[in-house]
Amino acid sequence: MKKIFVAFVAFLALCACGNGEKKPLDYRGLSMNIPFKTFCDSLTARGFVVDSAKTDSAFTRVSMFNPAEKYRLMLAQHNDTLDAIQENYVISTNDSTRRMWQQIRDGFEKSIGAWPNMLKDGEDHRIAKFEADGGFITVTLENTYKPTLSVLYQPK
Repeated sequence: MKKIFVAFVAFLALCACGNGEKKPLDYRGLSMNIPFKTFCDSLTARGFVVDSAKTDSAFTRVSMFNPAEKYRLMLAQHNDTLDAIQENYVISTNDSTRRMWQQIRDGFEKSIGAWPNMLKDGEDHRIAKFEADGGFITVTLENTYKPTLSVLYQPK
């Protein structure tokens, strides 16, 4: 009986350790650990276009937009690995920016299942940082004369 118990405990320990592989951070259903060119091609298939005027010549920082979306994307890469994605929202008024910030924050709270670390929580400047399985997501609101709202995805 003791041998069966020891074998069972060993099996549970093996299952608990698993393969040790962490889940990569996803960007709207796309895994951020795929090659950079493949990631850009996937975004192009979703209707995004490269903005060559705002993309550097070495293709380390790529700007993309989709006319149907309220945001523009800035992608940063190093050695064909995606370093970060930033969504920059184009919104005209402070009130709509505050409302959208709250909706985005609440959406991440539900999807990640965690409370954010509120780095700054003022009326006109808010920063919420979420830690997901494969990285960090930072939602930033800056209401100045020209309101800005951005979401930064950074893999670990």
